[in-house]
Formats: sequence, C-alpha cells, structure tokens
Amino acid sequence: MSFLNRLQPLGLLFLRLALGAVMIVHGYAKVFGGMHHFAGTVAGLGLPWWLAYFSAAAEFGGGILVVLGLLTRCAALAILIDMLVAIVKVHWKHGFVSEGNYQFPITLAAVAFALIIFGAGPIAIDALRSGGGKGR
Repeated sequence: MSFLNRLQPLGLLFLRLALGAVMIVHGYAKVFGGMHHFAGTVAGLGLPWWLAYFSAAAEFGGGILVVLGLLTRCAALAILIDMLVAIVKVHWKHGFVSEGNYQFPITLAAVAFALIIFGAGPIAIDALRSGGGKGR
C-alpha cells in the first residue's frame, strides 16, 4: 500500500479544506453581526470580553489562512488554542456523549494539531513561499 504515500499531499489539502471551512463558518457569524453578543458570551465565561475578538479572528481569519495554506502553522495554532478554550470553558462539563459535548471541538483541535506538526503540504501557498518544500 505504499502507493498511498503519494496521496499524502491530498490528505493534507483535505484536512486544511475541512478545518478551514468549518472555522470560516463559525467565525463568519461572529465577525459579521454577532460580535457584541459573542463578547457578552465570552465575558459570561469569566474571560475578558475582548478575547472574543481574538477568538473570532482565529476562527474566521485563521480559517481563511488554513484554506489558502498561508501561514498555516500559525493559523492552526490559533485555532487549536481557540478550540482548547472552548472545550475547557464550554463543552467539558457536558462530557463526551451528552448534548453540548466536546467531540466536535476536540476533533477540530486534533486536525489543527496535525497541521501544526505536518504543515500545509505541497499544495499550499506556504510551499510556494518556501520554494516548493513541505510547506510551513
């Protein structure tokens, strides 16, 4: 099954597209119309309200960067931190299987972590910027 090794760049592309699309959709509502409400939600979690702006930037802006494969590791790190905060502050109390659980955010965090470790892959702007290497 070594022929599958040749498909690894596509695997990284699909990971980026899936994570980026989900994060863009989650961040879009916050950036375009829901920021005031989201800032209140963040404050209600015991965090400074202004962290809502960092979260929205990580989700919307980070999602765009991940899809493009531009500054992928940095964007994936921001997404990972965003998801870890969401797990700890919102989802953990619901457990792994009940409604509001942390299955989805931990999956997104795992994909972000994989992109931090492996980079964007050769089908990315990062690869073009680094001279066609493995991507950053």
